[in-house]
Amino acid sequence: MKNYSAFEILGPVMIGPSSSHTAGAGRLGKAARLIANKDFESVTFYLHGSFAKTYRGHGTDRALVAGILGMETHDERIKESFKIAEEKGIGIEFIETDLGDVHPNTVKIVLNRKDGTSVSVTGSSVGGGNIAVIDIDGDPLELNGQYPSIIIKHRDRRGMISKISFAVALGNINIATLKVGRESKGEVATTVIETDNVIPDSIVREIENIDGVVSVRALSAL
Repeated sequence: MKNYSAFEILGPVMIGPSSSHTAGAGRLGKAARLIANKDFESVTFYLHGSFAKTYRGHGTDRALVAGILGMETHDERIKESFKIAEEKGIGIEFIETDLGDVHPNTVKIVLNRKDGTSVSVTGSSVGGGNIAVIDIDGDPLELNGQYPSIIIKHRDRRGMISKISFAVALGNINIATLKVGRESKGEVATTVIETDNVIPDSIVREIENIDGVVSVRALSAL
């Protein structure tokens, strides 16, 4: 028998009309903001499936913009998110597209940073305000945002996972889940670790110093 959380039964505290099209969209936007981790000057939203067909009528567009501005799902300012983004000098663009064989409520968010770099985050709103981030910068992964997490890109070498896990343990942090994916044997792999505790900067630096680690991103729960 599956155990259901109160969040799944009651749904999120949110500004309507739809948990999938507004609350979930807002959380996807917020996830992209946290992953970008730097100031950005413009954002393009590539909308797929149901998102592409109904994003104006269901407020998905306003919710996505509110999310990249860091607003919570219950923030009364969501309806003014376009205006607030404009006041902050952030350019916004929506493009309807086909992202392939993914959930119908999926969006690819490309954030263009002020330093000239960009970050792309693809995720789906899977119901009840829940989300699934499925791709960051072209790297497939699975991340639901319910726990603090750390995303590590590293060389696919023997012993890398044990070294990374040991570094996390140094901070007395309990690992809730650990998933590893790789493009091909011996190349670059992506490890996603969800934890019961927020990951401090000292542990991030410890992991960054492991030989073979390419990049590290630490995220709070959403």
